[in-house]
Amino acid sequence: MTTISEAITTIKKAESDADKLIEDTKAKSSEMIQEAKSKSDETIEKAKESAHSEAEKITFEAETNAKKEAFHINNETNEKVEITKSKATVMVDEAAEVIVKSIL
Repeated sequence: MTTISEAITTIKKAESDADKLIEDTKAKSSEMIQEAKSKSDETIEKAKESAHSEAEKITFEAETNAKKEAFHINNETNEKVEITKSKATVMVDEAAEVIVKSIL
């Protein structure tokens, strides 16, 4: 009878150990899932920050290039206006001269 009693005790202990192992495994699994989720969230946040920083950099470069281009266009336009004014002034002087000659 002692053997059956020992066998039952051994079985109950094995069942208890198995239940404990299942509980520990579930707890460890939950912990691992939570840790993975946390790392995933952290990685996503870092990627967002990096993307935002890169977008700001690209925007700044685009604005700088646009300002340079606008400055260049403005300078070219001013030069062309001055050339046109000079030509017009010469033409006005010539026209005035022709008018004065035709009156005299």
